[in-house]
Amino acid sequence: MTKQDRAVRTRLALIRSAAEQFEARGYVRASLAEISAGAGVSSGALHFHFANKAAVAEAVEHAAARALREIAVRGRGGDGCALQRLVDVSHHVARLLCADTVVRAGLRLNAEAVTGRARDLRGEWRECVQELLAEAESRGELAAGMPPHRSSAVVLAATTGIEVLAREDPCWLARPSLTDLWHLLLPCVAAPHLAGALDPAGTEPDSGREPDEGDGALEESGRAGLALR
Repeated sequence: MTKQDRAVRTRLALIRSAAEQFEARGYVRASLAEISAGAGVSSGALHFHFANKAAVAEAVEHAAARALREIAVRGRGGDGCALQRLVDVSHHVARLLCADTVVRAGLRLNAEAVTGRARDLRGEWRECVQELLAEAESRGELAAGMPPHRSSAVVLAATTGIEVLAREDPCWLARPSLTDLWHLLLPCVAAPHLAGALDPAGTEPDSGREPDEGDGALEESGRAGLALR
């Protein structure tokens, strides 16, 4: 293993350890000593990569943003029914939140404006929803009286609410919970001719994990962060 590879692994371990501490203890109570211990490295190694706790939190947010962006881009760039792709990508996001501490911690840090940055981690999801619903309208998939701006407001309020509720009870992110949500939303949003054609449970098997998005985005963040040094 090269020196650069070791440095990337150390940085990734620190980001994951920080995410675990931020999620379990909150930003204020989490300490750099606990973060370095959780990563299995010295405090000196932590300070080689990050100047302070705010810098570590920013790295967690950045990794979370990459993971969420990859899922949103995949949803917007797919083929077939736009409404079904919206349902599918919502299930992908839910599985990612269940599986990846970094994404969960990044969203919480961002919502609490811990790092003071202007980045909006929910922005990619909002744009994804709006673009897919605009596409759905152009395809004649939306119900009468439910233009994209109205339907997107409903979908965003419901899905964001589930993410917030899941901070206290992860069951809100379970596939049955999200499926129940779409069972209620789709009859209001979808055109009548799509009744019975859309699957509120999503069209892809639930593997219980999103390995590519979370891990791949975290590794990219590690390498990008090291390159900026």
